Amino acid sequence: MAAILQCKGLSKRYSYVQALSQVDLTVERGKIVGLLGPNGSGKSTLIKLCSGLLVPTSGEILIDGKRPGVASKLQVSYLPERTYLNNWMRVSDMISFFGDFYENFDKAKAYEMLERLGINSRDRLKTMSKGTKEKVQLILVMSRNADLYLLDEPIGGVDPAARDYILNTILQNYNSNATIIISTHLISDIEQILDDVIFIKAGQVALTSSVDDIREGQGKSVDALFREVFKC
Repeated sequence: MAAILQCKGLSKRYSYVQALSQVDLTVERGKIVGLLGPNGSGKSTLIKLCSGLLVPTSGEILIDGKRPGVASKLQVSYLPERTYLNNWMRVSDMISFFGDFYENFDKAKAYEMLERLGINSRDRLKTMSKGTKEKVQLILVMSRNADLYLLDEPIGGVDPAARDYILNTILQNYNSNATIIISTHLISDIEQILDDVIFIKAGQVALTSSVDDIREGQGKSVDALFREVFKC
């Protein structure tokens, strides 16, 4: 099966800061992948490059064999670390907006997820808790029939119960031929849903592995290995 994401010598520099340096990476279809590293390691930069929001300083990035652009935007569904939704909008307004903007957005799927999570589509965002806002934003992202889902810190800053809801929503609402990349530093919370991991450190890939290889080959959890590699 062809790779959904390839990075070849990918580098990104902001003024005097080297955010990513010579990243070589291949991510296959049908995987849930943890992009793991401490704050400031380059996770968000890599995700923004994959989504087409940033342009590489050097090197190449390919989404399903294509450089990020108009064609790849239909294939990629991106959840940013910070909310971009307007507080005055009702959830139903957001669903209509996404339905108009993305031709692969499934409104029925969005309403089904809202009902399952007990969220009223008539509620405005400004009346919601942080955890509920996170759920709404995730529902919008996961309701697109995409090939690559890029989730930047989807469980950061929410309580453990909300994290469980979010992880269950991720598991239950993606195409098995698609790939999900989850950026986080909360390893123990997401380890159980991951197929593969990418450790990123100071803008470089420190390790890529399947979760099974880590557990069976090294006899430790992903969280334990992460703490060893990053000396947490």
